[in-house]
Amino acid sequence: MFVHNKRLQYTVRVGAPDPGLANLLLEQFGGPQGELSAAMRYFTQAVAEDDPGRKDLLFDIATEELSHLEIIGSIVAMLNKGAKGQLAEGVQQEAEMYRALTGAGNDSHVTQVLYGGGAPLTNSAGYPWTAAYIDSISEPTADLRSNIAAEARAKIVYERLINVTDDPGIKDALGFLMTREIAHQKSFEKALHSIQPNFPQGKLPGKPEFTSVYFNMSSGDDVRGPWNQGGDWKFVESPEPAVDGGDGLATVTVAEEDLGVLQAMAARTVSDPASDPVTGADLGAGQATQL
Repeated sequence: MFVHNKRLQYTVRVGAPDPGLANLLLEQFGGPQGELSAAMRYFTQAVAEDDPGRKDLLFDIATEELSHLEIIGSIVAMLNKGAKGQLAEGVQQEAEMYRALTGAGNDSHVTQVLYGGGAPLTNSAGYPWTAAYIDSISEPTADLRSNIAAEARAKIVYERLINVTDDPGIKDALGFLMTREIAHQKSFEKALHSIQPNFPQGKLPGKPEFTSVYFNMSSGDDVRGPWNQGGDWKFVESPEPAVDGGDGLATVTVAEEDLGVLQAMAARTVSDPASDPVTGADLGAGQATQL
């Protein structure tokens, strides 16, 4: 059950309308690293979670992310206030209105004209929000790592948004949202490491002969570090094909009745390496033999 409190989790103070900035902030409203994506990621994980501690954690953070969505949406709405009324009532001349909406080359005219100055579920480029942003796989040791990375990405986006505005009230609100990304990372880290062991993910172990092998797949100026040396790492300088010791070919055992069909298809589609046919490319380049 959800109950809406009419007050925001954090006070929003916008100095002046700015439709261009509103458009940029949509990245955290309907973008891949935004608050709706976070809320849906954690909510769907919570629904499938059987562990009572993780279930409670995920529902709590999912609900907080919805409150963050409300904060971002409120900032967007406040930044669009002037343009929304002007666009709706047509109080400016056309040229002045267009200049006001496009600002310093931003795309706010798209969201203004299409969505009337509201807070649409799009990113800053106008692409609609999609559930494809959610990559949960219902394995906590994998999902919690993904959650940590998602919070880290969101923090970076907030940092960048803070850097493009000089409005102190907006900077303050975005700073709060950025800080909560840190808090959520800490919670997810603790939840992850409360599962022991939590690596490798899932139940099945890896093949021991390959779990600590580093294949050097590039040549020249190789850099060595803790990711490929020391401990139980085995560094393979020049890996050969078929590291399993086989011939490296793909084979399949097919039914006897399919062999004739496959052979007929191979004969019908065989290539003639000795041929040099005149092609459309030859004709287009004027290289065909003239009669």
